[in-house]
Amino acid sequence: MAGFARRKKGETEADSQGFGKAILQRRQELGLTQEEIARRVKVSTPYVGLLELGRRHPSEEVVIKLAQVLEFDAAELFLLANPGAKMLISQKPEPEGNSAWESFSRDRNLRKIHDITEEEMEMLSRVARMGQVRSVRDFIFILNSIRQALWP
Repeated sequence: MAGFARRKKGETEADSQGFGKAILQRRQELGLTQEEIARRVKVSTPYVGLLELGRRHPSEEVVIKLAQVLEFDAAELFLLANPGAKMLISQKPEPEGNSAWESFSRDRNLRKIHDITEEEMEMLSRVARMGQVRSVRDFIFILNSIRQALWP
């Protein structure tokens, strides 16, 4: 079943409890049952219960569907489900004087190691213009997240 992943290595039950408590509270605020959520997200009712208890970790696909159904901001819900990602994104900027994008785009070796295409560089340049990326590492994280989301 899609999204029936266990907690990720290094993630504590308290981390997943924050996500679980958030979806439980929102579900109750909206007056929805676990069955209604399960039907709309296309998962089993017991799985919704396990998510609420923090005993299962949702896939990105399930997080996106839950965000839509429960009227959450998808990015906020993703970070609740993946607290380690917040640490990566909120790291301090690269110490050198260049912006993270300048450092990333000039590093040909890094681009070769990660097999980054010109199309991916164009997409990442649009991300850079939003001004939220603070380090070269963040670009790699974003790229890998997008690649994973696009894989069949």
